[in-house]
Amino acid sequence: MCGIAGIAGRQKEGWVARMYESMRHRGPDDTGEFHHPSSQLALGMSRLSVIDVKGGHQPMGNLDETLWIVFNGEIYNAGEIRKRLMSKGFEFRTSHSDTEVLLHAYADQGPQMLKELNGMFAFVIFDKRKNALFGARDRIGIKPFYYLEQPERFIFASELKAILTLPCVEREIDTESLYHYFTLLYVPGESSIIQKVKRLLPGHFFTYDLEEKQFQTQSYWSLDFKNQTQWTAEEWSGRIRDKLTQAVKRRLISDVPVGFSLSGGIDSSGLVGLAAEVSTGPVKTYSLGFKGEREEVWNELPLAKVVAERWSTEHHELTLSSDELLEDLVQMVYALDEPYGGGLPSWYVFRFMSKTVKVGISGTGGDELFGNYGKFRRFEQSCLAPFMKSPLQSVGLLSGLRAPVLSMLDLLRENRFRQRLKKKAEEWLDFGYGALSRYYVTPLYYATEEMKQRSIFQDKGVAGFNTRQALQTIFDQNDSPSFRNQIAALDFKTQLADEFLLMTDRLSMAHSLEARVPYLDHEFVELVMSIPPHQRTQSTNLKYLLKKSLAHVLPTEICGAHKRGFVIPIGLWLRTRLKPLAERLTNPERLGRQNIFQPAFYQQFVKPHLEGKADYTWQIWSMVMFQLWHMIYIENQAVGYPTFSVKELSG
Repeated sequence: MCGIAGIAGRQKEGWVARMYESMRHRGPDDTGEFHHPSSQLALGMSRLSVIDVKGGHQPMGNLDETLWIVFNGEIYNAGEIRKRLMSKGFEFRTSHSDTEVLLHAYADQGPQMLKELNGMFAFVIFDKRKNALFGARDRIGIKPFYYLEQPERFIFASELKAILTLPCVEREIDTESLYHYFTLLYVPGESSIIQKVKRLLPGHFFTYDLEEKQFQTQSYWSLDFKNQTQWTAEEWSGRIRDKLTQAVKRRLISDVPVGFSLSGGIDSSGLVGLAAEVSTGPVKTYSLGFKGEREEVWNELPLAKVVAERWSTEHHELTLSSDELLEDLVQMVYALDEPYGGGLPSWYVFRFMSKTVKVGISGTGGDELFGNYGKFRRFEQSCLAPFMKSPLQSVGLLSGLRAPVLSMLDLLRENRFRQRLKKKAEEWLDFGYGALSRYYVTPLYYATEEMKQRSIFQDKGVAGFNTRQALQTIFDQNDSPSFRNQIAALDFKTQLADEFLLMTDRLSMAHSLEARVPYLDHEFVELVMSIPPHQRTQSTNLKYLLKKSLAHVLPTEICGAHKRGFVIPIGLWLRTRLKPLAERLTNPERLGRQNIFQPAFYQQFVKPHLEGKADYTWQIWSMVMFQLWHMIYIENQAVGYPTFSVKELSG
């Protein structure tokens, strides 16, 4: 695992070093640079040594030095690819470096190499013969990749903060990204929070012509629901078990110690059980617990201990009090690169694990594969759902009927019956285009379009933005007749990649811990998504098929337990321990100076919440987290971890 960086074009001495030095948390074991003056190219990296500790130094060149690479990630089938390449005559200098495998795979197949890779990765190869760069990001988006095109240069890095160290980069906020953030609590899609700095999308590669300064990107993989197979639940459970076991075995490949984050839920418990079956020694497990009010409701330590005892793991527990949960908030905001208002306790378990292992295995992705938290239920429970073969079918017909039907209802006498009838008619008539908004965005997310336009943002600059439409566009790209498939595809392209995987990467690498996610092995993902949706999950038992597949390794207590998880009581804390911070960061004068938000935000949201007259938890929290980010990255122009704390900011 590494932090990679590069500049192609006009630059000053030391710029690339400045970039990778800002990511030493990603790679504290080694650093390296490569320069090609005639192409004005500089590549750099900071390395966390996991595979081929002695031989994997980067940047790495091939034998004739016509290809050079910087690579962040792991290729789990590198050994198999290596054997194939050796049979074709390729010579290797290292004993088992997956970085060198990538170099030779590119020499052998060019961009077609990507189809063969099983892993998590973001890499860039300099091809001297073509005087061009070739880069790619893994299918699911486990590893990050940021880039910036300027007339005189092309810049890339594993983290946004590395790009922001350069004096040629202006720290201007991308208002549309910020607008979406206030609904989602994360920044979605290709654009980052900084204007002109982009993310390479998951499952995409790019080429950059160093002579012509032309950048092109192309998709090489996406979720596909077309090849769904009819097997019995018993047959599917066997295939799931075999493929997931293979994914776990691949992620145990390491030259350094590996541990498992164990929450006591089905996903992480299943991984530990599968690992215990195939490991030669005891599995290391790490669990995070909390003490405080209503501890019995959300504390998973007892369940985690059941799993640890079942498999005789080398088990480690860390218990935090509520007072400790916000001590590192400023450091978390810096580590995350972009504004984020979601769950943060992973910071503590990753920090805990990093004291004794360099690789941590997580259950991320299990929920997205099996049921998506039941987000599809509202669609299927709609009174119109049984009459539509596809969520988008008949949209034109319904939209055409909307105006005349509602006009006729307006002719009825004004009473409660007419109100109920009109509301039901609107639900039917809005089902096509409005289904996503009605059953997904509004109930699941945090600030509506109306709220943002009316009460959060200043009028100028946001009139054309629409988060619902942005999500609708992605939703419409999948033509499956199943709501379950469409929601899964939407979540894979948005929340999974842009929230959960971004958070997992930044919060683990902040502690120099490589996080691996077996459920997101692309072969396993493809298998699960080939299961007919009503077999893959049940409305009342979302993970029944996964439970069936893992029954031999799951204790009965785990199978029958309700899903838990610690949720920080933000609403209460904003009225108590976080009140001084909220008041300072949402002060009308401060908001007015930024020229982005309405100064009345304080009167509209903060004051009523603090007085207990309304609940605006997430509107305030999203503003507080953005303001912390703004203070660090815009006001203080941070290029390293901040020295101030939440306690100091709160006075």
